[in-house]
Amino acid sequence: MDILITNNPMVHKYCDGEFRIEFLDDTLTGILLHVRDLIHKGHTLLTHPLSGSIKPNETPYKSVILSAKCGNTDERSVRIIGECILVAQKFNPRDIPEYMLKDMQVVDYSLIRSAIDARN
Repeated sequence: MDILITNNPMVHKYCDGEFRIEFLDDTLTGILLHVRDLIHKGHTLLTHPLSGSIKPNETPYKSVILSAKCGNTDERSVRIIGECILVAQKFNPRDIPEYMLKDMQVVDYSLIRSAIDARN
């Protein structure tokens, strides 16, 4: 079962059972760093970490799917996650009002759901 790394409660709720979910109470950059660590252990990116046209400072939520299988380190995945981390670190996180957080969860869920549906 592939791994879904997320800090989005909506993704955790609605994708449970489809993936091995690692729900982290962390920032977007923290999610990316965790994904990088798993890639270095031999997992491969199955979705792009910065999908959509949402800048890293425009949402606190991020969901990424990795292969369940560990193999040799995938250089393409290493390059992509490294570039994504650099992009995320260029942006200062902004304060997002509480009333907008649910909307941000929906956006992240929609992006990952589209990727899941495209794979099936």
